[in-house]
Amino acid sequence: MRIAEIHIYRHDLPVLNGPYRMGHAEIWSLSTTLVKLVADNGLVGWGETCPVGPTYSESYAAGAVAALTELAPGLIGAEVLPVPLHRRMDGLLNGHNYAKAALDIAIHDLLGKHFGVSVSDLLGGAVTDLVPSYYAIGVGTPDDTARIAAEKRAEGYPRLQVKIGGRPVEEDIEAVRKVWEVIGGSGMRLAVDGNRCLTTRDALRLSRECPDIPFILEQPCNTVEDLQKIRPQVSHGIYMDESSTSLNTVITAAGTGLVDGFGMKVTMIGGLHPMRAFRDICAARKLPHTCDDAWGGDIIAAACTHIGATVAPELLEGVWLAAPSIEGHYDHENGIRIEGGYIKRPQGPGLGVVPDESLFGAPAASF
Repeated sequence: MRIAEIHIYRHDLPVLNGPYRMGHAEIWSLSTTLVKLVADNGLVGWGETCPVGPTYSESYAAGAVAALTELAPGLIGAEVLPVPLHRRMDGLLNGHNYAKAALDIAIHDLLGKHFGVSVSDLLGGAVTDLVPSYYAIGVGTPDDTARIAAEKRAEGYPRLQVKIGGRPVEEDIEAVRKVWEVIGGSGMRLAVDGNRCLTTRDALRLSRECPDIPFILEQPCNTVEDLQKIRPQVSHGIYMDESSTSLNTVITAAGTGLVDGFGMKVTMIGGLHPMRAFRDICAARKLPHTCDDAWGGDIIAAACTHIGATVAPELLEGVWLAAPSIEGHYDHENGIRIEGGYIKRPQGPGLGVVPDESLFGAPAASF
């Protein structure tokens, strides 16, 4: 089975009740990029990548289209297999993992349909059909943040993430304390996510002023060097997120004991094939992690849920989806939803979702 056609689409995803606020960005709408692969036997596979704006990481929507347009001509006729695909993509274009991930996801969707199995089966087999999710609260006032925390606790989410940064650290500390007043004793786990915004000074202060609150500190500072600096001085676990740009970085962070876990994005690391290797590295070192993406619709949501379903339950921190902030689904019948804080693993071959192609309009490019 070989790739016969590649079609690239762009689609707008307005943020419900926007904006969504992080320390570096205020987001009202995002442009997602979708890839449709058609094999020489007529089977179709879908992939997606959706950078959360141009400042979250080294990725942006127009860059995804440009990279995919560069890659596509050289992939016509390529085998529908993950290892040859990645080698061929790396030979055609250096870097741009977030764009390559859309093709990787589409290849897995195609393979699953070809063999009549789900993507989670291709990735080693699901250990659950009910995958835990978590809710990420954007940067807001301490009182608003605590109010939302109470709502999400009542909805059944097993984990909560609170965004901080881009303001005086005193407000961040107040927000964390008010959230803990609401969820403390409930069993709900707490992550405090700096999205690279804190100085090392403020990260240390946050940890030192909240010694009684058992949160993990996710990517508080901008660089790996910053994390190395604060690592021996904080009393909270540190997770790496935005700095986890490659398997090489992950191996170094895990091997040196720099971090206690990861917030990992499927498209950041290049797709489901490298994500599978990442999962196994974390299993070898007993490091908990998430299986997320920055943003996106049903296709990314299905990919994240499938890989999340294969992670050992004691190591899975959850699968974050943009679904609560997006209106509608690509697949009206099988769209990925969070119910009671958990996600049902998609059924059926491949990703288990078949998008309504009419939603996306004419392709931005076809090969």
